[in-house]
Amino acid sequence: MPLARKIVLHTPISDEALLDPFVEQCLRDEVSLMAVVGPDCSRIEDVIDEIVVGDGSDPTRFLCTTSHPDEPIEDVMNMAITWEYGQGDPVEEVWL
Repeated sequence: MPLARKIVLHTPISDEALLDPFVEQCLRDEVSLMAVVGPDCSRIEDVIDEIVVGDGSDPTRFLCTTSHPDEPIEDVMNMAITWEYGQGDPVEEVWL
């Protein structure tokens, strides 16, 4: 089953080795937004950006990321719900 087009990823990540295959799945499933929330979310957002960009040779690899340190989950969910792709699209919360 494909992922939702909008993801809220909770940190901390149980095993950062799970992040690379998860991001690749997000790219295959055409995820539009990955909002990262929780402790160390800014660093995890940077790691995700590095995975997406890779060596920079494939301009079709794109995923908008945001990080939300010290923001309530309700605010992050609301931002994701109203994200431009489609306000009616579901938001999927993910814990790795």
